[in-house]
Amino acid sequence: MEPGRAKDRRSFKSGSYAFAGATWTTTSRLPRIYSPSQSVWLSSLAYPESIHHSFRSRPRRFSLPTLHELPEPQLLRLRPTSLRTQDISHLLTGVFRNLYTAEVFGDEVSTNLIKARGSEDEVHEEFVDELQQIRKLYKQRLDEFETLERHVIEACVRAIAEKQRAMNQAKVHDLEPFIKMPPVNTIFRWCVDNKLLQKHHLICPNDYYSDPVPFSPAPKGNREPGYLKLTFSCEKHATPKKELAKKPEAGCRKIRRKDEEESDYTMDSLSWVSHLKAKSRTTEPAKIASPPQNKSWMNHLRMPQRKLERLLLTRMENRTCFLRNPRFFPPNTQRGGKSLIFPPRKEGESHSGELSSADVPVFIANPPVIFFTDYEIGSVYEMVVSLQNTTSTSRYLRVIPPSTPYFSLGLGMFPGDGGMVAPGMICQYVVQFFPDCLGDFDDFIWVETQSAHPLLVPLQARRPPPVLTLSPVLDCGYCLVGDMKVSTFLCRNVGFSAAKFCVVPKKCWPPTSFRAIATLGLVEQPPFGIMPSAFELAPEQELLMEVWFLPTSFGKVEQTFIVICDNCQIREMVTSGMGQLVALELIYISGEKSKPDPGELTDLTAQHFIRFEPENLQSTARKQLLIRNATHVELAFHWQVRMPNLQALMPGEAHSPDRIKNHPDTDTAFAMTPEQGILSPYADHEFILSFSPHQLKDFHSVFQMAIEGVPELEGSRCSVLSTDLENASYILNDVIPLEIEVKGSVQPFQILLEPYALIIPGENYIGLNVKKDFKMWNNSKSRIRYTWGKICDCHIIEVEPCTGSIASSEVEDFELKFTGGAPGPTSQDLPCEIKDSPWPVVLHIEATFKGPTLDISVSALQFGLLRLGQKATKCIHIQNTSPLPAMWHMQEGAVCLEERREDVSPFHIEPSGGQVHPLGDCRVNITLEARQVQCLQTVLVLEVVNGPWSYLPVYAEVQEPHVYLQSSQVVVNNLFLGVPTKAGITLINGTLLPTRFHWGRLLGHQASFCKARVSPRRGTLRPGEELQLSLELTAHTQDELTDLALPCSVSGMKEPLVLGISGKPQGLQVNITIWTEDSKKSVSCTKPGHKEALRLDFGATVPLRTCVHRQLILTNCSPIQTSFTLKFEYFGSPQKPLSQKPSVPDVSPALLKTDRIRQQLAKREHLDFMENMLSHGKGASFFPHVSQGTLGARQQLQIDITACANMWGEYWDSLICQVGDLPPSVIPVHMVVVGCPISSQRTNYSTDPLQKEPVLRFSTQVSGGGTVTRVLRLNNSSPCDIRLDWETYAPEDREDQLLELLVFCGPPFPLRDQDGNEVLSPETPESSSSSQSPSIYNQSSSSVEAAHSAESSASASASAAPIISVVLQEHEGVPSDHLYRISPKQVVVPAGGSSSISISFTPMVLGPHVLHKVECTGYALGFMSLDSKVERELPGRRRRLQGFAVGPLRLDLQGFVRPAQLSVELDYGGGMRFRLQASDLIPVQPCDGVLSELVTTHHLKLTNTTDIPHYFRLQVSRPFSVSPDGASRTHRAAGAGWEQECEEGWAAAHRQLVLHPQENMLVDVSFTLSLELLCYQKLPADQMLPGVDIRQSASGEREMVFTQNLRLEYANQTTQVVPLQATVAVPELQLSTSWVDFGTCFVNQERVREIYLMNLSGCRSYWAMLMDQEPDQEPAAFKVFPSSGLLEARSVNAPPTSIILQVLFTARSSELYESTLVVEGMLGEKACTLRLRGRGSYDERFVPPYQP
Repeated sequence: MEPGRAKDRRSFKSGSYAFAGATWTTTSRLPRIYSPSQSVWLSSLAYPESIHHSFRSRPRRFSLPTLHELPEPQLLRLRPTSLRTQDISHLLTGVFRNLYTAEVFGDEVSTNLIKARGSEDEVHEEFVDELQQIRKLYKQRLDEFETLERHVIEACVRAIAEKQRAMNQAKVHDLEPFIKMPPVNTIFRWCVDNKLLQKHHLICPNDYYSDPVPFSPAPKGNREPGYLKLTFSCEKHATPKKELAKKPEAGCRKIRRKDEEESDYTMDSLSWVSHLKAKSRTTEPAKIASPPQNKSWMNHLRMPQRKLERLLLTRMENRTCFLRNPRFFPPNTQRGGKSLIFPPRKEGESHSGELSSADVPVFIANPPVIFFTDYEIGSVYEMVVSLQNTTSTSRYLRVIPPSTPYFSLGLGMFPGDGGMVAPGMICQYVVQFFPDCLGDFDDFIWVETQSAHPLLVPLQARRPPPVLTLSPVLDCGYCLVGDMKVSTFLCRNVGFSAAKFCVVPKKCWPPTSFRAIATLGLVEQPPFGIMPSAFELAPEQELLMEVWFLPTSFGKVEQTFIVICDNCQIREMVTSGMGQLVALELIYISGEKSKPDPGELTDLTAQHFIRFEPENLQSTARKQLLIRNATHVELAFHWQVRMPNLQALMPGEAHSPDRIKNHPDTDTAFAMTPEQGILSPYADHEFILSFSPHQLKDFHSVFQMAIEGVPELEGSRCSVLSTDLENASYILNDVIPLEIEVKGSVQPFQILLEPYALIIPGENYIGLNVKKDFKMWNNSKSRIRYTWGKICDCHIIEVEPCTGSIASSEVEDFELKFTGGAPGPTSQDLPCEIKDSPWPVVLHIEATFKGPTLDISVSALQFGLLRLGQKATKCIHIQNTSPLPAMWHMQEGAVCLEERREDVSPFHIEPSGGQVHPLGDCRVNITLEARQVQCLQTVLVLEVVNGPWSYLPVYAEVQEPHVYLQSSQVVVNNLFLGVPTKAGITLINGTLLPTRFHWGRLLGHQASFCKARVSPRRGTLRPGEELQLSLELTAHTQDELTDLALPCSVSGMKEPLVLGISGKPQGLQVNITIWTEDSKKSVSCTKPGHKEALRLDFGATVPLRTCVHRQLILTNCSPIQTSFTLKFEYFGSPQKPLSQKPSVPDVSPALLKTDRIRQQLAKREHLDFMENMLSHGKGASFFPHVSQGTLGARQQLQIDITACANMWGEYWDSLICQVGDLPPSVIPVHMVVVGCPISSQRTNYSTDPLQKEPVLRFSTQVSGGGTVTRVLRLNNSSPCDIRLDWETYAPEDREDQLLELLVFCGPPFPLRDQDGNEVLSPETPESSSSSQSPSIYNQSSSSVEAAHSAESSASASASAAPIISVVLQEHEGVPSDHLYRISPKQVVVPAGGSSSISISFTPMVLGPHVLHKVECTGYALGFMSLDSKVERELPGRRRRLQGFAVGPLRLDLQGFVRPAQLSVELDYGGGMRFRLQASDLIPVQPCDGVLSELVTTHHLKLTNTTDIPHYFRLQVSRPFSVSPDGASRTHRAAGAGWEQECEEGWAAAHRQLVLHPQENMLVDVSFTLSLELLCYQKLPADQMLPGVDIRQSASGEREMVFTQNLRLEYANQTTQVVPLQATVAVPELQLSTSWVDFGTCFVNQERVREIYLMNLSGCRSYWAMLMDQEPDQEPAAFKVFPSSGLLEARSVNAPPTSIILQVLFTARSSELYESTLVVEGMLGEKACTLRLRGRGSYDERFVPPYQP
């Protein structure tokens, strides 16, 4: 909420006529609030523009990670002693402790750490990198904060400057001076970038401005001040010549135009900064040459005429040079009279705090405010006001009297004659005041002087009003309908004046006469009455006001009374009260909700039903009831019980009132507590309903609550309303508003046993007493008595206690005693007798009994592993767990003996039987003898007399030793001569017995040529172990081993184990493998005569000056060590690249460890390596990184082979590999190099087979511009001279052509001279594409033979050179030279040198339909040729293609062509749109006449953003016009001068204009509104002119829309269009009715009817009423008032503005009068017709009953 609006609301609230502490004011006179401009100014103060003073960019503190942790926490910082410091480190240290440290890195330390980086410590390097990133982020944040602060400061400066400019303009042009608040709004919200503030999380103006962006209409011209207008006497005394009469106006108009030019600019058209700069540029030369002059006339005079006019003006000024009277100059100026109260201002001084010359007052009033107080009606009061001249010159003044009839102004008393006041003298006027009431009066006296601002003397009349403390609403509270309530209210006058008051009903206000409504005593407005009705109160006097309230209906009642004061102020007073009816509500019933059962009979009149649960005799049940008194008055009550009225009714049938009986219920079992009392107003009351049955039957009753003393009015309600309140009477009766139906029943005893049956778990021993507990629950409503029975037959059963009693809802514990007499299960029923119960309670009992029991201490007997013939003994225990002695016997089961087919058991049991005492035990020893190998599993049986038998499982394992080999024959693989070879042997123990073993010596015929050793030689095998042994065999012969055996002895076995050994020894084996990225091939060269294709291929697309690596892998498949050598035949490179070490640069060791220096050194080393490889000048080179060495046993050696070339072509060579004594291997080497060695860059490291040069850009050129040329230097990095033949192409993307076929006769690119003529080559023309490379893949190992065969094939191909060559290639573009051209077409780039070419770009001419820039792309291909035959081919070693066979050098060319177009900047964001109203043609004074034309001008800024000048013409047709002078105009009336100016503007628009690069031009686009254009709205749609549209909205608003295009025609026949649109709002009038019928009226009796004239449009309307009356009807019977006037425009989203027209009818005779009224406008509006009709009569019955 803005402060201005908040203050308005507070002032409105304080101005209301509230009784408590409020002044008496009328509803039409509200206190003065702030104007809208002041409210906006206050809202701008809520957010001051000096926000940049509180914004400071403070560097942040970053806590960097330290290298070592501090051993102790940081000490807390002390609070700074200075109160102005901004250091908060002590707060951060106290909160974050060790997380915040005071040790930071400053700028100097950080810079030193970054500069000295290069340490070997990786942690330190990582720390320095993080420090550098943090410093970079820190500087970036500081730059952002400085940019933001600078932007806010600039926005504030712009806002302050615009505010100061607007205030200065308001001081000069406004007639009413402002005192405190400036009449301008802040523009800070338009100067600041909201997105920038939101990006940095700051509050922006959009956050606290919720109003939409206002629409800014075009500024209007300033009205002419009154002191510049000619008076009547001046016009009479003026010279009759027109030239002399227009001369003063021209001077005044000149001054006014100067002020407009200095102040009339807005922020939308031009920025204030550019305006200040332009203003400073215009004012600086004026200080040197002459005072500033108005140069608007320079736009309308040519140079010769201008010189002549200046000469005439100079002569005239020399002839008429005399001094003027000082009073014709502004006061306090150099020539004007000096002010007596302000010091004069010196020339050239400018003080911001002083007033300007226009603000210096001429007269001052004493007193400044004329104030009247303590006045009475009918008296006349006078006061004298003095006006004093405060200047040093005699002055005239004009005093305009007050406008209201309550103030008058007498004749002035001047100190001299003629109405002139001398300096320091005063003139006096007498002001008279005539009050007709005791209200407030306001007016003013207007004093016109020679000052720019008039003098206002306020007139005020105030009388202190009375203040009553009576509330605006008198609430009488609650009252029962029919009762009466009297309320009193204290009324006190806390004001400062006495007053009389009268209270009347609102329906009687306003009265025709106060005597008709004035009453004494009580004033009535049913159902309220107020006493007294008239009273008088002096200050601090009080009285009691009584309000009578008698409600006749339920609900709230309000009546409004009018309190009238004798100071013409009134206020409304509302009396309110609430009529109440007796209403009770049962809101709560404890327990479950009760509902009648289906078909159950209930009482006919009871509202509620309550059912009690079944109860026992002599028991009591209670329910809690909550009853709410729904009225706001106290009610007395009592309860009464009656019998229910039961009747069966059909659905929808109503009961008969005759069947309702009211019989008291005396035999009821229900009671209600309390029985009587008083119900509090609107409160809840608690009642207890109890049920105590005394008989075994059902009870049914109805409770009634009777309300005592309820009033009831006598007679009907209408009679009560018509009678007086004092005579109303009523009677009291009892009312029954609540009836509750109650039911209850009786039930027998409820007994429950827990549990209802006793089942004794488990088996119990005979003779033992078993006890069990159980419970008996009494769920009845009363106490019970019980008696238990007893059983004594085979078993003994009894219960304790056997007799007793249990209270209601209680439980009692019992103990059952059961003694078994015989084994086995049993079931018994024990009865219990209940007193007064017909059925006993039965307890069911079940139990089971058993004899003695023996347990064995172990669950199974394990003898484990036994050797054959061994004996083992185990011990067990037998325990008697019963209290009885037990006889037993143990033996092996007969079934197990039969399964093993044995007669005698191998077990011996001691003892095998006996007797165990009660709860005693016995020890038994069991012995097993191992007689045979077997897995024994049997069972021992324990037999118990008169008890359960037990079974004991027995397990045993009997075994003998057994060891074997996993494989009896071992084949030794990879056996080499004289090299020990190992093999694995597995020895397995097949039993669970540990066994020892021992290996012997080697046996066989070949045992003398071999050595065998087993590790370990002897040892022990664990049970079931598989032992891994190692056999090491050394062979000293290459014969196959077949007769070898190795024995092994095992303890416990009769025969030893024998292991057979076999194998084939091998010699030296070496494999050679060439590894590439896409394939892998290997071949073994150890066997004589072995041949397999082995080829070293470096690829078919090797880029120039790129190292390609391959690997030669030598694999020694045998454990024999040997040597090797590698050598290339022709393109081999010496060992110089690796032997020569690069020189260390002269830099510090710290810099050598940085990444950048390391990368540069690595790059330099790589370049030196390639230069050394290619130093022989052959174009290609192969280099093995290891040329000779030793190949170890089982070693795989990877040798890197590097290939590099600086010239394209196909290369062949041979690699000779010699390994030990094996035959040498010759490996063919092949490499195809692609790429272009020519580049426009200084170095060439291309990895693309087709050399791609950077795009050569020619920037953006203007359509039809001159040719642009670029010079390109080409460098050749190859050892050969290369000839380039250039062709330029234009890209073409055609789907119907994918390939192109080229046919050449002779060489495609012959050698040419400087003139472009073909030169015959001394060599035989040959096509590189026709010769085929000799295949040397299937050649012999001799390289001499391969070279000889290649030479023979080359000589054969040279003799068959083609004459016609055909080339098939991909279609990409077509040859074209109209955009791009290269010269010379043919150029030779020397080996290792460079040449230059010129590339030119000619911009094309674009069509008029092209609006944006067009991209012109192309490319140039340089086809490479070699003029030397030796460089083209060396048989058997190299071959280089040329022309189309090799990839050309491609240069991509790009340029842009843009049409001639200027940047258009409009002064309105939405476009060049004009918004006018037809009423603008009518001046402020309609009597001056209607303007024929009105011109509105907008500015258009044209900017040339290109680098070339633009020549153009401006074309536009009427009603629009254009002028390129950039003059500032908003609204101008057309005249003779304007016609001449328009003609010059049209001439300037048709002439050719020029706009140089990076310059702009202001163009004035004007729209001329005339009466002729307004006539177009009356044309039909088919005759409407093009570009004119009539629009009418649903609300009735009517507009004329003119659309047209401003054409900019350029010299290159292109056109640029700027759309123009003008919207003219035209008035639309409408009458509220089209027919008025006065009916029959009495003759000469005037009748009045009111109708409304509405303006539906947003344009003002000046209308006039014309009456069409017949000539014989005189005088006029119909009149209309007013007959003409001004109807304001309709506001946005507001109803139409309207005016009331009073139509008067006066019949002159008894005849029929008819007439037609026509409402016409001055701006061509559609006329509105009103038909009038009336008849006269002499019959007095048509006389109106009341004449106001």
